Amino acid sequence: MADKPFGIGIVGTGRIADLHAIEYRQNPDAKITALCDQDVSLAKGRAKAWDAEDAFITDDIDALLARNDVDLVEILLPHHLHLWGALKSIEAGKIVSLQKPMCVSLAEADQLVAAAESADRPLRIFENFLFHPPVVKALELVENGAIGEPVSMRIKSNPGRSKTAWKVPESATAWRQDRAKSGGGPLIFDDGHHKFALAWRFMGEPDDVHAFIGQTKSPAGEILDAPSIVSFRFPGNRIGHLEVVYSPELEVDTRQYPQDDRIEITGTKGVLWVHGGHGRLGNPPPVEVYANGVTTRFDDIETAWEQSFVLSTRSFLEALRKSDVPALTPDQGRQVLRFAFAAEESAKLGQRVKV
Repeated sequence: MADKPFGIGIVGTGRIADLHAIEYRQNPDAKITALCDQDVSLAKGRAKAWDAEDAFITDDIDALLARNDVDLVEILLPHHLHLWGALKSIEAGKIVSLQKPMCVSLAEADQLVAAAESADRPLRIFENFLFHPPVVKALELVENGAIGEPVSMRIKSNPGRSKTAWKVPESATAWRQDRAKSGGGPLIFDDGHHKFALAWRFMGEPDDVHAFIGQTKSPAGEILDAPSIVSFRFPGNRIGHLEVVYSPELEVDTRQYPQDDRIEITGTKGVLWVHGGHGRLGNPPPVEVYANGVTTRFDDIETAWEQSFVLSTRSFLEALRKSDVPALTPDQGRQVLRFAFAAEESAKLGQRVKV
């Protein structure tokens, strides 16, 4: 394996697959060798766009998994098929990259963790926000003590509208509106995984969660789980919260989803801000720190959201070459997933719940 690229099989070639394919197309350690989708014409179109026209195309995941030129399977299926696809891939002896959220229940997550632990090939839960360059810089600054010890974290997620956003197929929106297939709401459970992963990375696992989850209908008829607020209490007398607000007339500068994400971390001696996730509002610095009476801007940081996909996949390929543990492991993915289910349970019960 060391002297040849990993053969990449992508299962599910929907809208998001374009971003996952970027690093596989340009990294010498990878070659896209097979694509699987129930819509074969869609898969063929992706293969042509990705200059992978010699790739095997199928609508049968078993046919893809049977191929010797597929070493690594990138699973980009609807959430309710994650466990099914991952277990099939593990049984076939493949390396697995599984799109977040890993499963639609903690029982499924437990099953996947157990299967991954008994496998002889790595499995990682895909999470790109931890590799978003402004977030990487913020982590570096926090770990180097730029704001002292973090004591609170605020995350603001703000969907809106955009003239430059890409078009999401109606079929992708439809299954996300079906909780049996999605596992939860599009903003708190699905996109919320990114935010819960950030809270987990900066602050650790919470002791308890208290959430209010609202509901709003978009002009297109989509039911959004907003306005919402999810509060966390972490060990060591530390706190945090995620606020999600839908602003239908808010124009967002983006090439993908019409949404802005902002982070504020307060430490014992300073405050750090991260501006922009999916998109941007205006032109603030990607990262900004106030400490010791001085504000420091960090402007020379890549902000394109697709770069987070590139760096996440690059990190995974490097870990495979070095036989290192990739991020996120199934157990770590389960830790992040617990945030989401705790929030859903708290909102349902109307009270704080233990994680």
